[in-house]
Parts: sequence; C-alpha cells; structure tokens
Amino acid sequence: MYENDIYSNSDNGGYSTYQTDGNGNQRTDFVMVPDKAQKKKKGALRKVLLSMTMGLLFGLFAGAGFYAVQFGIDRINGGEEVLADEPQQPKLPETTADSFLKNVNNITYVNSDVSDVVEKVMPAMVSIVNNYTQTGTTFWGQTYSQQGASSGSGIIVAENENELLIVSNNHVVQGMDSLDVTFIDGSVAQAYIKGTDADMDLAVIAVPLENVSKETRGAIAIATMGDSDNLKLGMPVIAIGNALGYGQSVTNGIISALDREMTMDDGSTGIFIQTNAAINPGNSGGALLNINGEVIGINSNKIAASQVEGMGYAIPISSASPIIADLLERQTRTDKVADGEVGYMGITMQDVTDQITQMLGIPGGVYVYEVAAESAAEKGGIQRGDVIVKFDGQKISTRTELKKLVEYYKAGETVSVTVKRFVDGEYEDVDLEITLGSQPEGQ
Repeated sequence: MYENDIYSNSDNGGYSTYQTDGNGNQRTDFVMVPDKAQKKKKGALRKVLLSMTMGLLFGLFAGAGFYAVQFGIDRINGGEEVLADEPQQPKLPETTADSFLKNVNNITYVNSDVSDVVEKVMPAMVSIVNNYTQTGTTFWGQTYSQQGASSGSGIIVAENENELLIVSNNHVVQGMDSLDVTFIDGSVAQAYIKGTDADMDLAVIAVPLENVSKETRGAIAIATMGDSDNLKLGMPVIAIGNALGYGQSVTNGIISALDREMTMDDGSTGIFIQTNAAINPGNSGGALLNINGEVIGINSNKIAASQVEGMGYAIPISSASPIIADLLERQTRTDKVADGEVGYMGITMQDVTDQITQMLGIPGGVYVYEVAAESAAEKGGIQRGDVIVKFDGQKISTRTELKKLVEYYKAGETVSVTVKRFVDGEYEDVDLEITLGSQPEGQ
C-alpha cells in the first residue's frame, strides 16, 4: 500500500506524484497539465468542427426543402417532366403568376416626345386675326370709334369645290370687319364667316380656294376628327394654337376632368373638357388632340380662370360635330349687298351697356326702343322692349354689329332672330323668323 503522496512541479507543463509504501518502495506518476496557449488551440479547433457540422446540417436541410418544393410544383403542374438540360425560371404560385402576367400585359408606355404627332397635325392649324372697329361713348357723351385687332386659332376641317373650311370659336370672329388667316407656310388669305353658333361658341369661316396658292394647298392638311365620348381621366393630350398672337405653339398635359359645367363671360353655361395643358389668349379655336393626333376638343380661353393655373377648357368634339356639320352647309357671305338692295328691319335701337345692365337688369344686347308700323320687324313679331341677342345665329352685342351683318342680306331674305323678352318678371329667349323688307326712301 502506497502512502505519503508527494507532488512536485515539472518544467514541461505537468507535475509528478511520488508515492511510497510501508517498505520504503517509491512509485512516480507524471500528470500533464496544458498551458494557456494549448488551451486556446483546442478551443479554436472545436469551433471549426462545430461550424463544419452546422454547415453540413444546413446543406442537408436545404436540399431536402428544395426537393420538397420542387416536388410540390411538379404536382401543381400536373406532373410534367422537366428536362435537366433546359434552364428553368423560378415559378410563382399559379394565382400570383396569372395576376402578374395580366398586369404586365396592361402596361401602357407613354412617350413624352410628341413631335411626330405635332408634325402630322400642324399643317391643319391656322392663326386668325380679327380686324374690328370698337365704338363707345366718352364721359362727356361723345361717341368714338377706333380700330383694333385680336388673335385666335382655327382648324381646317373640310374643303368643298370653292372653299377651304375652318372651325374656330364664335368669340374669335365676333364683330369682325375682316378676318386674316395665316397658314403653316406663312401665307395669308382673307376669310369670311360661313356660320356661327353663339350658344356653343362655335364658328365656321371660309377661305375662297382662288385665294389659296398651289404651294399653300400642298402644304396644308385637313384635321382628323376624333371621339370625345370615350375619354378617360389622365389620358395625355396636346393643345395647339396661336398663343398670344405669336404664331402656332404646342403644349401638352392630361385630361383633368370631363363633363365640367362652366359659366362663360356672358353668363351662359356649357359642358367642357378640363385639361392642365396650357391654353392662353390666342389659343381659342385651336385643337385639343389625343396622342394619335385626332381632334377631341376645340380650345377656349374665354372661360380660363386668371386666378388659377393648370386649368384649361375645350369644347368636346362629339358635342360640337353636329353643330359644325350644320354650319358647314350655311351660305358664305363674302360680299356686301348693294345699297339699294340691303334688307331692312324697321326698328330704332339702343346699346345695352354694362351700366344699364347693372342699374336696370336689362340683359346685354341691342335694345329695341321702337318698332315701325307694318315693318319687317313688326310682322315678324319683334316688340318694343325686346333685346336682340342673335341675328342669323350670330351673337349681337351692339347696334354697330347688327348693322354690319344686315349689310350682307338682301331684302326678301328670311333670317332667324333671337330676342330676350321680359315675361312674368324675368327675361326669356324668344326665337323669331324675320323676312327682311326694303328700306324706305329717304332713310
């Protein structure tokens, strides 16, 4: 039996034990104790082994998962065989994939470059200058007149045997002494009113083909009419017109609103297309186009609001087309009638100024102060106190405008006249047919 254990340190990182028995015999045992460096090496080795083990396990699980997913997709696809040598794209679940593909097929690319469209339609656009005479009364009661000019736009829409026909706004040509039309090549020709509709603010003017050179006829084009009934909010649009009288210019935007009811300067209302394409003074009568270059509206700056930006308006072409078709059939009056043949109505007239309207509530137009007995006006139903607002479809604001119009009509011709008549406490429209008479001698 060994007793009396003795321990001693060793230089090689361990220690020795010495044991003796009762007879004095001794046994030596050596125990190895690793130092700190050796401990760190063993710790690092264990980490490496652990990482390799986890990586192996992850690979096994990932492989099993991929196999399970592939097996499930194969079952969804009806067990179709997939060839190993054909690269396969990752597949989405059926419902998600169908929805994604449907959305992809419905994507519409809108090109912001509209130069090709503009190049195609610009030959159908014209600039219009209205040369007019402005009359008025001074503070001292003296009448005066002065020459003026205003700018607008037009669209070439048709051609007949003798005329080139252009659509514009009524307020662009109203009160004119003469109309000058400038074509894309810079040539200028005089135009004449063929017909107007004041309620829709539409006008058709005509340029005699004999006044259009062969070169100009080769440069111009006839616009293509579109459909404004199927427009949608956000559709891209292009506006072309004679902005500020500087010549044709182009703006673009989108359809901001449809069927917008607006009140115009004269108090009448209309239904319009609203767009954020800039429509400035001079753009009136120009074209609002879709991205295919088709006319979907006729621009009108008459109702543009000065206190806001990004709100322009256009007459929908589908509403305007029937009226335009009717105006195209009207007789173009290019020459004044000889003095002895001019038609005669037989009324004494007075202008309704803004002051009279504000003070007495009489609507703007030409006030009938007196109706001659047995005159064309009396026979046609015009009464004292009526206010003439339209003559043959053209809006009338002053005596001068009415007199200038009558100069193009012969005695014996029948024309439509619209008056506002005071009935039951308010003014209402009354449409009359007047057969013009001959002017009495000495008048």
